[in-house]
Amino acid sequence: MNAMRHGLRRMTAAFAATIMLVVAAWLSPALGATTAAEPAPATLAGPALRDALLRGGYILYFRHTSTDFGQNDDAMTSFDDCTKQRNLTEQGRAEARAIGAAVARLRIPVGDVLASPYCRTLETGRLMFGRATATPAVRGGPAAAEPGRYAALRDLLGTPVAGGVDLVIVSHGNPFRAVTDSPYLAEGEAAVVAPLGGGAFRVVARIPKDGWNALTR
Repeated sequence: MNAMRHGLRRMTAAFAATIMLVVAAWLSPALGATTAAEPAPATLAGPALRDALLRGGYILYFRHTSTDFGQNDDAMTSFDDCTKQRNLTEQGRAEARAIGAAVARLRIPVGDVLASPYCRTLETGRLMFGRATATPAVRGGPAAAEPGRYAALRDLLGTPVAGGVDLVIVSHGNPFRAVTDSPYLAEGEAAVVAPLGGGAFRVVARIPKDGWNALTR
């Protein structure tokens, strides 16, 4: 009789263990779904935006800082000749230095700095970050003049940024307006773009030229 009781206990324990394994296997997909990486947020602001930029993987798209609208690009013959382009004012140069200092103070990790080949965009990038690479893919100008000219920019905005840094683009109002269908950036304003891969992206924030201190509040 005792042997029968011990046998029943062993069978009951084995049955319970089997049930636990089945339940665990059934629950594991649901648990995995709750712990999966969350998609990029729709919007970011304040300290949450700062923390996201500190982690890297975003794109900071700047419109160049303040320029002299008494000048224009109508007589341009090359990107190298700044005398025939609209250029930064002294105020614009001061704005670029101030933005660069704010980004450094926040310890935001900046990787490559890509700029439209115009003098005002290259100078903005260099005053902000000490460097800028002339990159035709981020160049401004009317979209109608050159069909498909912003395809490379769209691809760039949708390409994940690796290495724990943020990519910087310094460009113009027209390209941003064309690829995002959103209001123009003011001079010196930045858009924070989350690349989603496969050419897709999301604008998660806009930072005015004097708005960087708000990221610490």
